[in-house]
Amino acid sequence: MKKRISMGLLLLGVCLVPLSVVAADFDGSKPLLFSVISVMECTPDEGCNQVTAESVMLPQFFKIDFKTKRVTPAMEAQGKRTSEIKRMERIDGKVILQGAEAGIEGGRGGLGWTLAISEETGRAILTASGEEVGFVVFGACIPF
Repeated sequence: MKKRISMGLLLLGVCLVPLSVVAADFDGSKPLLFSVISVMECTPDEGCNQVTAESVMLPQFFKIDFKTKRVTPAMEAQGKRTSEIKRMERIDGKVILQGAEAGIEGGRGGLGWTLAISEETGRAILTASGEEVGFVVFGACIPF
């Protein structure tokens, strides 16, 4: 009987170890690559509409570097604009990042942003708001 219990506990431990290793990939200890899945743009006059990342001047992929506290486009063709992570906190199984950006030439004015990354799955939601416009960006992260 003791042997069965010991084997059961050992098997449970072996099964749980990979889950904790995977979760560590999204806890802010490793750099991540964020991929945009879908983008919603919301305005007071038009409500919310699904748009492309390109149409709102958003790179399709971002690099998130927790050590340097920077978010950058993953590819040179998407520009060199860097966003500084002003605040980072781990809350209820999520890594929450926040920052603010000045406007860019040819685009909308400045905005504030928050990125919430699930420590368990790497799925993420980016929200950003500026003057009479808000964005919700659904995406997913992988370590790199």
